[in-house]
Amino acid sequence: MYEQYGTYGAWLNPSLGDADRIDCAPELEDLGFQTIWMGIGPDPVGEMKLVEQTLAETRTATVATAIINMWQDTPESVAHQYHRIVDRFGPRLLLGLGLGHPESRSSYDRPYHRMVSYLDALRSSEVPDEAVVIGALGPKTLRLAGERTLGAHPYLTVPEHTRYAREVMGANAFLAPEHKVVLTEDPAEARTIGRPAVQFPYLGLRNYTSNLVRHGFTDRDVAGSGSDRLIDALVLRGSPHAIYRRLDEHLDNGANHVGIQVLTAKSDRSPMPAYRALAPNRPPRGEVHHRAADK
Repeated sequence: MYEQYGTYGAWLNPSLGDADRIDCAPELEDLGFQTIWMGIGPDPVGEMKLVEQTLAETRTATVATAIINMWQDTPESVAHQYHRIVDRFGPRLLLGLGLGHPESRSSYDRPYHRMVSYLDALRSSEVPDEAVVIGALGPKTLRLAGERTLGAHPYLTVPEHTRYAREVMGANAFLAPEHKVVLTEDPAEARTIGRPAVQFPYLGLRNYTSNLVRHGFTDRDVAGSGSDRLIDALVLRGSPHAIYRRLDEHLDNGANHVGIQVLTAKSDRSPMPAYRALAPNRPPRGEVHHRAADK
């Protein structure tokens, strides 16, 4: 049903910079990543130049925003930019939208009402429902995503949340969680790279920590810099085959797609070596489980 997005996508963090991410996009497409998730960060998207330039450098890949903050850009502005961009490039733009975090705003009144009104305004501006996904975690926003949009793009979650999200959203909605990976078999190295990416800012944001506690972790796990158990679950490590075995747990629990965010050491900021290693080693769906069972 959602073949155009591929089973795995590449999720590019804003810290990589816009120019470097645009440069990565053509090779990611050639490597077989059919969806490129562009992390947005806290700033408004304005004219969506990052998205537009990425689409200009690719041929058929979907470029998805992860996540436009509904408090930062008006729905009318987002709708205008959407129509301008798809008129040029066709329906390769997927609008990932969300509410951000109460800790980042002085006013966070009636957030769910804000989300419903935003979707109403997009629909009134003729943005197709199937061009939108919501950065949803809890039951109300997941249900809304399933009823009013293509689906959901949960961030910083585990397969247990994916199972829950599928139950809430129903069988037909698009479910595309993000997951972080480090291409190393050294647990200490993986934790050294992954822990800061989890701790700052996410372990200081209660929507994320509360969600993790609801799905298998304790208050102690999410306190401070996070327990090893938490970091190991949120930042997968190992060989490409080992990483895909773990990513496939999302698919087994109802996901249609997984956005892979590669983390690297500061001395090697480019994620492309890891994406190159991951792409040719992607096994056909189910084959990796067969190999694991044979061991």
